[in-house]
Amino acid sequence: MTSSVLDLAPVMPVVVLEDAADAVPLARALVAGGLPAIEVTLRTAAALDAIRAIAAEVPDAVVGAGTVLSARNVSDTVAAGARFLVSPGWTDALLDAMKASGVPFLPGVSTTSEVVALLERGVTDMKFFPAEAAGGTAYLKALSAPLPRARFCPTGGVSLASAPSYLALPNVGCVGGSWMVPGDAVAARDWSRVERLAAEAAALRG
Repeated sequence: MTSSVLDLAPVMPVVVLEDAADAVPLARALVAGGLPAIEVTLRTAAALDAIRAIAAEVPDAVVGAGTVLSARNVSDTVAAGARFLVSPGWTDALLDAMKASGVPFLPGVSTTSEVVALLERGVTDMKFFPAEAAGGTAYLKALSAPLPRARFCPTGGVSLASAPSYLALPNVGCVGGSWMVPGDAVAARDWSRVERLAAEAAALRG
C-alpha cells in the first residue's frame, strides 16, 4: 500500500452490500475499472462476510471497512481482512481503537475543531463527512491555508459532476462516493456497467 489510503485512486467507492455473494464480482469490476480501494460499509448484516470474501479472493483490491463506530467494529473488520478503516465521526475511544489496529484509518470530521483535535493527536488523514451538507468545496478550501497538514477524503453527496472540484483542492487526496455502484446495477449483477462507471471515475483528475 502507498503511504496513505488517500493516494490509491482519485475515487474510493462506498459500497453497501445486502448479499455477500455479490462482493467478489463487484470488487473485481471496481478493480478492473481502476478503483482498488473499496470501502464496504457496516450498514448491512452481509458486510463482514463481504470484507472477508474480497480480502481472500480479490488480491488486487484494498478492502476497507466503513461506518466504523466502535472498538468492536474495529476488531471485527480487521480480523475479517479490512486493510483500512473509515468512520463518519470519532471519539477518543474510537480513535484509540483505530490507532491500535495497525491499519490506516480515516476518522470523520465536519468542523474545524475536530480537524485541529485530530492534528493534535498526530492524525493528518481524515474523512470529511457529510461533505456537501457540511460546506463542500468552499469549506475545505477555507481550511487549507490555516490547516495545511490536514488531508481529506470528502464523502457524502459527492457525484461524478462535483468530484473534479473537490479533487482540484490541495488538501483533498481522493473523494468517496457510490455513484459507480448504483443499486440497480448491483441488484441486476451488471458488473460490466460497474466497471465502466469505475473507469470513468478513475479517470478523474484534479
